[in-house]
Amino acid sequence: MHKSLKSLLLLAVLLVASPALARGDLTSQTIGLQELPAEAQQTLQLIRRGGPYPHERDGITFGNYEKQLPAAPRGHYREYTVITPGINHRGARRIVVGCERQQASDMPSGLLSLPQCRDGGRFYYTADHYRSFRRITE
Repeated sequence: MHKSLKSLLLLAVLLVASPALARGDLTSQTIGLQELPAEAQQTLQLIRRGGPYPHERDGITFGNYEKQLPAAPRGHYREYTVITPGINHRGARRIVVGCERQQASDMPSGLLSLPQCRDGGRFYYTADHYRSFRRITE
């Protein structure tokens, strides 16, 4: 490939990626609600209703140790299991919800309530146990 064409392609990639990186949004990949597996759509419905959840660990704090999601204070992210047919454990699929609380005093240690979220919550889907995420769009 010609050197100037490579430079032009690199510049184009940087221009597209720069706004997402400036926002701190490390997940430039998105997935539409209708593209999600049926089980993930069901999990989203449960999250919006506030449960009940099929796994006792649903709603726990997600630590973002992999740093795949934008940096946020502890407790900002909560994770929920997306059932995988044919297995008898939690599997690798999750929905992680990021929530900027209305007020610092709204930081409960219990389950997340979406009305507490200033922006209604940001939803992320992982099918590979946190190795990658896609922001869910509606």
